[in-house]
Amino acid sequence: MKKLIHKKLIIPVLAVVIFFSTTAFKNDFFEIAKQIEIFTTLFKEINMNYVDDTNPGDLMDTAIKSMLDDLDPYTQFYNEQDVEASRINNAGDYTGIGAKVLTLKDKLVIVEPYKNYAADKAGLKAGDEIIKVDNVVVADFKDDAANLLQGAAGTEVNVTYKRQGKTNTVKITRESLEIKAVPHYSMVDDKTGYIVLRKFNEKASSETLGALRALKNQGATQLILDLRGNPGGLLNEAVNVTNIFVPKDQLVVTTKSKVKKYNKTYYTKRDAIDTEIPLVVLIDGSSASASEIVSGALQDMDRAVVVGARSFGKGLVQRPKSLTYGTQMKITISRYYTPSGRCIQALDYWNRDENGKATRVKKENYNAFKTRNGRDVFDGGGVQPDVEIELSKQTPITKAILNENLVFNYATQYYYDNTVEDLSNFRLSDSDFNDFKSYLRETGFSFETKTEKALDDAIAVSKEEELNGVINSEINALTEALQTYKTNAINANKAQLKSLLTDQIIKHFFYSEGLYDYYTANNTEIKKALEILNNPKQYASILR
Repeated sequence: MKKLIHKKLIIPVLAVVIFFSTTAFKNDFFEIAKQIEIFTTLFKEINMNYVDDTNPGDLMDTAIKSMLDDLDPYTQFYNEQDVEASRINNAGDYTGIGAKVLTLKDKLVIVEPYKNYAADKAGLKAGDEIIKVDNVVVADFKDDAANLLQGAAGTEVNVTYKRQGKTNTVKITRESLEIKAVPHYSMVDDKTGYIVLRKFNEKASSETLGALRALKNQGATQLILDLRGNPGGLLNEAVNVTNIFVPKDQLVVTTKSKVKKYNKTYYTKRDAIDTEIPLVVLIDGSSASASEIVSGALQDMDRAVVVGARSFGKGLVQRPKSLTYGTQMKITISRYYTPSGRCIQALDYWNRDENGKATRVKKENYNAFKTRNGRDVFDGGGVQPDVEIELSKQTPITKAILNENLVFNYATQYYYDNTVEDLSNFRLSDSDFNDFKSYLRETGFSFETKTEKALDDAIAVSKEEELNGVINSEINALTEALQTYKTNAINANKAQLKSLLTDQIIKHFFYSEGLYDYYTANNTEIKKALEILNNPKQYASILR
C-alpha cells in the first residue's frame, strides 16, 4: 500500500520541487505555496480514498488543461508525443502517409492527399473516412487518432476507410515528407511575381528568398506575397521575411512582458534583397501571429499595400518551457507591438463575458497610430487592409457552413458526380449552386444568429415579467424578420459561397497545386493586387 501511495504522489511532489526551484514567483510566494499544498493534499486524498480506482495521470492531465483553459488558447501543455509533433511542425519534416487529415469524433477524414506522396499513391482521396488503422478502431481511440498514421519512413500501415458507402482497406508505406513554407510561386503576368507563404517554420525566409530570386530571374519587377490562411509560427522568421524587403537595422516588432528579460526589440539584421520592388501583401481572417507581424510591419513602414480582409488579431507571443519526463508547455509570455506601436490583439481573454467566452475589442476602443508617411492605422482588431475586399470577409452564415464542413462535403460529392478535365475553364454554374442549396436543406443545416439568441433570452425574460402579452406582436414581427433574413442569407452570400465551393472542388480534382494555378488567373484578391501594381499612381497614392 505504501509503495502504491508513493507512486501516486510522485507527480505532484515533483511538480512542487520544480515549482519552488524557479525564481519567477517571488511576489506571491505564500499564496502560491498555499494553493499547491491544498492541491497536493486533495490529490493524495482522492487517489487514496475515492470509491473507484483512479488514474493519477488522467486526473493530472484534466487538472492541467482545465487550469490552462482559464488563460488563453495558446498556453498549452504538451506530452511527449505533442512535443515531437511540434518539432515536426516547426522543422518542416514529417513522416507518415502524406495527407492532411481532420480528426472527428469517430473517424479521420482525408482533407487533402499530398500529390505524389504515400496516401495519394495508395489511391486515397479527399473525403475518404478512415475508420481503422491497423487493428485500432478510430472510434475507440482516446487520443488524437491522427497520431496512428505517423511512423518511421519505410514502415507499413493498413488503413480501412469508407468511400461513397463502401469500405476498403489499403496498405500504405510511410515516407518522409518535406512540408514547404512556400508551396507555390509563379509569374502572374510578364512582370508580376506571386509567392504563397503558408507557414512560418524554420525554412520560411529562405524559401521566400529563393522564390523571389527565381521570379526576378524570370522578369518579375513587382510582387504579390500571399499570407492568406497563414496561421503564423516562428517570430524570428517573421522578422527575416520582413528583412527581405526592408533595410538593415529597421525595427520590426517589440515584445512586452511582466518578466523584464522577455521585453525585446527585433530589428532587421541583414541587408535587404530588394527595398524598391512594388509589393502587395494579401491577408484574410485566417492570417495570424507571424503573418500579422509581417503585414503589420510592412504596412507601418509604408513598404507594401495590404489587400484582403482584416486579419485574425493575435498579438500574443508564446515561448516553450521544458518540464519533466520529456513534456513541455507553451506559455504566453508577452504581447507584441508593430513598429508604429500598436498591438493588434482582437480577443480579450482576461475580461470574459457571462458565458466565459473571450470578448472582442470594440471598435470604439481602438487606438490610432501613424505609419511613417502619417497614415492612420489602428490596434485592437487585427491588421486592417489598406484595400478591403468585401468577398474576402466571411459572414456569419459562411462561417457556420464552413464550421460544419458542408462546403468540403459537397465538394466531395461533386467530385464523384462530375468530371472536370480543363482547370482553366472551370466555373461553378448557377445550377450547381442551386444543387448546393438543396444539399444544405437535405443535411438539415440551420444556424442561430447572435440577434436570434438575444431575442430568445429577451422572450424568456418577458415571460418572467409577464410582459410577453404586451409585446407579443413586436416579438412575432422580429422573429419573422429574422427567419426571412436566414432564408435569404444563402442567396445574399452567393458570390462568396460559390468562390469557396470552387476552391474546394478544384483542390479535389487538381490538388493545391491546381488551386494556385487557378488563383493566378481567376482569384479576386490577386486581380485587385494586379490592378494596384499595374497603376503606379494608385499604388503610391495608397501609401501616401
